[in-house]
Amino acid sequence: MHAQKTQVERLAAFTQRAVFEDVPPEALERLKLHVLDTLGCAIAALGSPPTAAVRRHAESYVTDGPCTFIGGGKAPPDRAALLNGALVRYLDFMDNFLAPAQTCHPCDTFAATLAAAELCDLSGRDFLTCLAVAYQVFCRLVHDAPVQEAGFDHTVQLAYGVAAGASKALGLSTEHTAHALAIAGASAQGLVVTRAEYLSNWKGLQSADVSMSALTGVLLAQQGITGPLQVLDGKEGFPKAFKRTVNVDWEHEPLDIALHCSLKAHNAEVHTQPVLETVLRLRAEHHLHEHLDEIDRIEVEVFKQAYDITGAGEEAGDKYDVRSKEQADHSLPYLVAVALLDGEVTPRQFESSRLMRSDVQTLLHKVRTLRDDEFTKRYPDQTPVRVVVELSGGRSVAADAHDWLGFFSRPMPCEEVRYKYDALTSGHLSDDVQDELADVVLRLEHARLRDLTRLLAQAHTT
Repeated sequence: MHAQKTQVERLAAFTQRAVFEDVPPEALERLKLHVLDTLGCAIAALGSPPTAAVRRHAESYVTDGPCTFIGGGKAPPDRAALLNGALVRYLDFMDNFLAPAQTCHPCDTFAATLAAAELCDLSGRDFLTCLAVAYQVFCRLVHDAPVQEAGFDHTVQLAYGVAAGASKALGLSTEHTAHALAIAGASAQGLVVTRAEYLSNWKGLQSADVSMSALTGVLLAQQGITGPLQVLDGKEGFPKAFKRTVNVDWEHEPLDIALHCSLKAHNAEVHTQPVLETVLRLRAEHHLHEHLDEIDRIEVEVFKQAYDITGAGEEAGDKYDVRSKEQADHSLPYLVAVALLDGEVTPRQFESSRLMRSDVQTLLHKVRTLRDDEFTKRYPDQTPVRVVVELSGGRSVAADAHDWLGFFSRPMPCEEVRYKYDALTSGHLSDDVQDELADVVLRLEHARLRDLTRLLAQAHTT
């Protein structure tokens, strides 16, 4: 009699039986838009001080390998996963998956899956299949097995997503995939302190570090190294560490999670997106930028998750102490103030010269955030907010929203994603390469992966 299979073994079987035809057409189109968005974010991060530091490290002692750096250069797969993952994540402008008790960035799986796929010279079609698997595993575990309340980061679940996508790209057997998943899952236990209180550079780099580690576990499993197959359901594994069980029905899991993922319209923490859309609408409709000296108070009512992470929640830290890019893009007071002042929230709003100016540093202190428990009940199917701008003389203007352009139920159309990509990559790519890269991504199932990496190598700092 065979012993009952563990969750990791069942997950490995799901990973290996997945085929391109399992991805619904609508989900495939959405996934390609996420790839285009991901690459725009990564290319725009070239030259930023933290990612430049990561590149210096990645190029230390070794200057060649089979995998391509975004921005040029070759490296071993683990270092490509580290640098490219840091580029994808650093701006904090990338995609999201919202679950009731935790969120994640599915594109954090991109760089390691790309490195594994490049090792095997996969087709674009096969790479998209691997990425769809990585997205599905990562998001499903965030949804069904959240760990944030236990003090742990979503990189815990990221490790499984990376291991699944990379194992499939490398063509591992189901047995070796199970051990890869076990090694990765037992090793990556990031703490949520990375994204709490006063934020450091590590906020934008921890996912890349975990992805590199998970990919190393996959490569070791490929060489026959075994891992603890009971990691997800053994009494000394996930249940003991996080006080919850994992029981996903992997035998019937689809490959459609891209339809439930969102894109950001503004370069800021995901839960602030509806607030910023509302603030910018009020600014345009009431010409608030012409009456900044008349603003007495800006009141922002939000759901629990936005309040806790970017507002006045205990976990958030002091959101009025804004001296760094990392703190600014997670500070609702700063984001509201800079949106009113500049009419946009893009990477330009996080340059040191901008965030330390007196206009925004003064205005942000007029922003107050309130938690609305009725709003919270509608999350994550909606992201309800209300913004009230109180002006001198007792006047006020207000507006509500329940989502934003880019939310999974109001997806960003292709032309809007392309506009964002063009804006992010301007100055980093020639016009011809910018167009060719976008075209390759949007027809990736008909291209070779090397067509993509060849173009990514041509990106450069501005």
